[in-house]
Amino acid sequence: MSEAKALEVPIFEARDLSRHFDVSKPALQRLLSREGRRTLRAVDGVSFAIPRGTTFSLVGESGCGKSTVARLAVGLYPPSGGAALFEGQELAEARKSVAQRRRMGMIFQDPYASLNPRWRVSDIVAEPLRAFGIAEGAAALREKAGALLRQVGLSPADGGRYPHEFSGGQRQRISIARALSSNPDFLVCDEPTSALDVSVQAQILNLMKGLQRDLGLTYLFISHNLAVVRQVSDRVGVMYLGRIVEAAPAETLFTVPRHPYTRALMEAIPDLDMAGRERQPVAGEVPSPIDPPSGCTFNPRCPLANGRCRAERPALIAARGTPETLVACHAVEEGRDGFEGRAAA
Repeated sequence: MSEAKALEVPIFEARDLSRHFDVSKPALQRLLSREGRRTLRAVDGVSFAIPRGTTFSLVGESGCGKSTVARLAVGLYPPSGGAALFEGQELAEARKSVAQRRRMGMIFQDPYASLNPRWRVSDIVAEPLRAFGIAEGAAALREKAGALLRQVGLSPADGGRYPHEFSGGQRQRISIARALSSNPDFLVCDEPTSALDVSVQAQILNLMKGLQRDLGLTYLFISHNLAVVRQVSDRVGVMYLGRIVEAAPAETLFTVPRHPYTRALMEAIPDLDMAGRERQPVAGEVPSPIDPPSGCTFNPRCPLANGRCRAERPALIAARGTPETLVACHAVEEGRDGFEGRAAA
């Protein structure tokens, strides 16, 4: 494959990706209660592609499946259906190669739980260096670990300390240094700032953006924080009950949201300029992914739902009026969402 052709291939692609979990009771209990098997559809047919050097973010309420997508993207879960591709190759096949496996990494949500409390920081950061054979010998490992700590804004001297001696933001910097130690091209970031104070969040996000610019990193960024997503993303996918209901360039999504669920999420963002304007909160509760509604899964809570919405699952297609936006909504497809009136205004 030529270099020009390789650059056209997304570094990561999900094609109708699914992950289902069997949450049935034990066989004897099912027999006594005359119950069948129960399947939780955590991810139910998700498709997106991430070009090299960009950030694709997934946003949605807790339980929508975005963290499951993160684990599918690095091979921690095998897919139940569809495919996860790394540079056009099936992820499971790509991960058989050490050279390919070292090119992908993950930054976890909780910096207090993701670092071994019994190891010194230098050992934590150096572990991937040993595992992938990038550096050998105590002196080389110590030097490389020190350089990685310096790269994330810490001191090489911090390598001699333990995780409990650091603040939450400093621990997340250590997690980022560990993720960078294998020289990755693709990083999955599973809510990396949600456990941090707002001021520290900004520092970590600025660090990640700087590293992306300097190292050419590609991010799959998972978050429920819309303000964070807007700051870091090139493109955003909005998830609801295991599916992407809208995907668009970040600024387009935030200025012209199309799906009723996305619009409801935007309504929830505090904005002093909109003080006094009547807001329309989303009614009802998120349905269970074990027994999702028929048709569009958002239809029980959607003010635009009709008979077709309750019977037919919408496909993710280009939206009328904003072709750069993909949306899974019959109301948008049929022009019942009032977009023309909002655009004219």
